[in-house]
Amino acid sequence: MSESQADTHARRAVIRLREKILSGELPGGERLFEVPLAKTLDISRTPVREAMSRLAAEGLLERLPNGGFVVRVFGYDDVIDSIELRGVMEGTAARLAAERGVAPHLLKQIKATLEALDGCFGDLPDDVDFDAYADLNERFHQELARLPGSATIQREVERASALPFASPSAFLPDNANITAFRRSLRSAQEQHHWLIEAIEARESSRAEAIAREHARTARRNLEYIFGEDPALIGQFRALALLRS
Repeated sequence: MSESQADTHARRAVIRLREKILSGELPGGERLFEVPLAKTLDISRTPVREAMSRLAAEGLLERLPNGGFVVRVFGYDDVIDSIELRGVMEGTAARLAAERGVAPHLLKQIKATLEALDGCFGDLPDDVDFDAYADLNERFHQELARLPGSATIQREVERASALPFASPSAFLPDNANITAFRRSLRSAQEQHHWLIEAIEARESSRAEAIAREHARTARRNLEYIFGEDPALIGQFRALALLRS
């Protein structure tokens, strides 16, 4: 196998294994064995081994003292801290973008995504094209990380966003029928507009504050589930990783 093929298989293994963990298919506390996991993923043992090491570095898996890995169990406070960390990193990206100015093609790109997000909303308060919003929201935040023109900032924003429950689209794929969440997206979209306006106006402190507050949408969703409507917990398979 060529080196490029090996890299491709390793990346594919990381992506598929991460998806199985974050979807709850592999719940917190489950021990992973290399051979059966390789069969499940239909891939050789070497990229599976590399994938588990990579996900251990990300914090999704824990390496056992006697060898092997176990899916990590997260506490409620761990998740809150992850969300806050993403807010700090996105706030930094927004502040630096405002201070440095944004390349015209990057600003045009993110404005186009913002306009496409506007198109996800209908006339009624809870009328939202949820699937389209989730995809475009993820794109918006990826583009936000690129605005400062710093590979370092982009990498660290992406690293923080990869933490469980901290991503901009945390809960979005699973909660299409939850009216309270649908309506909260209108407020989130307003924040998207305010954020880009602040960056374009070179208002760095305001841009940072908006980005940090916006990142807390995932926190509010989590607090709603556990504080207001615990019956919803069963609708989110990823919560199998969480111990309240």
